[in-house]
Amino acid sequence: MTATLGASRLATPPKPQFPRLEHPLGAAELEQALRSFSGSYYVQHPFHQLMYEGKLSQRQFQGWVANRLAYQRVVPRKDAAILSNCPDPAVRREWLQRIVDHDGTAAGTGGIELWIRLGVSLGVPREEMEDERHVLPAVRLIAESYVTFCRTKPWVEAVASSLTELFAPKIHQQRIEAFPRYYPWIPDAALDYFRSRLVQAPRDVHHGLAIVQEHCRTVETQQRAFEALAFKLDMLWAMIDSIHNAYSE
Repeated sequence: MTATLGASRLATPPKPQFPRLEHPLGAAELEQALRSFSGSYYVQHPFHQLMYEGKLSQRQFQGWVANRLAYQRVVPRKDAAILSNCPDPAVRREWLQRIVDHDGTAAGTGGIELWIRLGVSLGVPREEMEDERHVLPAVRLIAESYVTFCRTKPWVEAVASSLTELFAPKIHQQRIEAFPRYYPWIPDAALDYFRSRLVQAPRDVHHGLAIVQEHCRTVETQQRAFEALAFKLDMLWAMIDSIHNAYSE
């Protein structure tokens, strides 16, 4: 008897359709090619569709925000890994701002703190956010894979992986608009993290994109930039898929 593969609770990600180059792209063409990855972005995951349609339960929201903290906390670490491999002091000076954005300049400041406050606003006690007791093993491993990627890959490829920020402002704006409409129990102050990223993400994109355009001028280096961005998209998809599966209603 031939076994058949049954339906999975896991969602199949859209595959990035990046070009197979025969000749190097110019700077504008390279930017356009990188932006074309938006069709593969993890915002298309069913969990996010439920979020923007007002169909998430409070439990699902709590699972999402508690698990995503593990990712928020690895972001400054992956940025430090990029800095450790980058020989250009001008790049290092500007890239440092990303670490400050997430870690803040003192206790109780920065994007990670804003994310913890979001969790508290959604009903997860601060202690349970801080100690990450709700983080799934799969989510933790996936988040750590991002640090490993940025530590072990050439620094320009690690920069290219950060260009998912190309698509982030639209997503943050969607959340700012959707949460008050569909989830009136979420206080307005809980949206401060997303508001901060509307300012920070475009700045980060400008810097990261300029680096990739400057250093990726051959077919090989541009192809590697595409592959780095594809890795990050797969990583984000796997993370939200794990959360969705664990907190499916």
